[in-house]
Amino acid sequence: MTFKTIIEPFKIKSVEPVSGTTCKQREALLQKAHFNLFQLPAEAVLIDLLTDSGTSAMSARQWAAMMEGDESYAGSRSFTLFRDCVQRIFGFKHVIPTHQGRAAERILFSVMCKKGDVVPNNTHFDTTRANIEYTGAEAVDLLIPEGRNPSLIHPFKGNMDVKALEALIDRIGARRIPLVLLTVTNNTGGGQPVSMENVKAVHSVCCKHGIPLYFDACRYAENAYFIKLREPLYSEKKPREIAQEMFSLADGCTMSAKKDGLANIGGFLCTNDDALRQQEENLLILTEGYPTYGGLAGRDLAAIAVGLEEALDEDYLHYRIVSTSYLGTHLAQEGIPIVQPPGGHAVYIDARAFLPHISPALLPGVSLSCELYLAGGIRTVEIGTLMFAENAHMDLVRLALPRRVYTQSHLDYVVEVVIHVWNNREKIRGMEIVYQAPFLRHFTARMKPV
Repeated sequence: MTFKTIIEPFKIKSVEPVSGTTCKQREALLQKAHFNLFQLPAEAVLIDLLTDSGTSAMSARQWAAMMEGDESYAGSRSFTLFRDCVQRIFGFKHVIPTHQGRAAERILFSVMCKKGDVVPNNTHFDTTRANIEYTGAEAVDLLIPEGRNPSLIHPFKGNMDVKALEALIDRIGARRIPLVLLTVTNNTGGGQPVSMENVKAVHSVCCKHGIPLYFDACRYAENAYFIKLREPLYSEKKPREIAQEMFSLADGCTMSAKKDGLANIGGFLCTNDDALRQQEENLLILTEGYPTYGGLAGRDLAAIAVGLEEALDEDYLHYRIVSTSYLGTHLAQEGIPIVQPPGGHAVYIDARAFLPHISPALLPGVSLSCELYLAGGIRTVEIGTLMFAENAHMDLVRLALPRRVYTQSHLDYVVEVVIHVWNNREKIRGMEIVYQAPFLRHFTARMKPV
């Protein structure tokens, strides 16, 4: 018999206290932070849904592995464990550790991209786009039309528009495209998965034109589980087998192990190309560290090796996807507009539909994020006009769920706060930017209500 209650597939052995603040205190804190939730001190946040990156609770096995971390500068035993684990799951020939995913992106694009190049993706996330543009190349989003409609139900709204990819190649030529990227799951598009059918179709186009295919693989396990749930041909396969098939169609990947590596820091870059590996390792040594530690302590490499395996556990993945769906379903039942269906790592509120009286130019996602903090001490993040400027197709507020951190009662509280804000939404005002940086402006921007 199947019951409705979500049971976390773990026991809690250690706890961290959290404390609330008053509304008056939060008003002062928000003004001091210039209405940018990144600038808030963490102790002023009751429930932190800013990101799922590096915020996971590690398992007893991961902590035990960290105690055995080998901190040798070169040839660390922990690196061997890490490399072997990555190769078992991802299957790529060369594994280059980095301190996090954006470091892997910077190395990859510094080596492969130049001014005038074009890099297509289903949808680039913030650091991916910034690292591409920093080289002088152009980042182009080729999401399927269904992925741009928040309320539309579609099983794989993260898919790349294959016809649009072919049209782009025909228009500018394959020589200007150093690589094609696929982000799995598609974070900017609402945490939506990419189907294996789509991966194969993109792979076919890349092979036809001799263009390397890379994955942004930071949520690879969640994407593999969605394929198992939603693609009939894969319903009997294990997430590990699905992930291995997916990666067999690519030439390399970047990975932030702070997501489906269940670690607090770390990442890696993979390639099958011997010449690229040499260039990438040379740059790694210059900016990150020796190739057997890459900016990480041995204990971190050990924790990642365990976490990558734990992220493929079906009991964990079921709990993860069902928990996110639980939050999304309860919000949708109250009439709150969210990206449908709920994603793997987060629920995304459609800020434009939530606040139709605030134009995109006045940052409805920022306004809504600030109001959620004021109402209940919940920290979220805007994914829209502030983050992507003219490249924003939607204005979303992401409620990212840290892995193995919050319980069902925490999510019930989040639902209550969002409903309260929804019932008072007409009072919310827009925001304008007072200061912005040239790259990744959302991290440090200063704003004020209009």
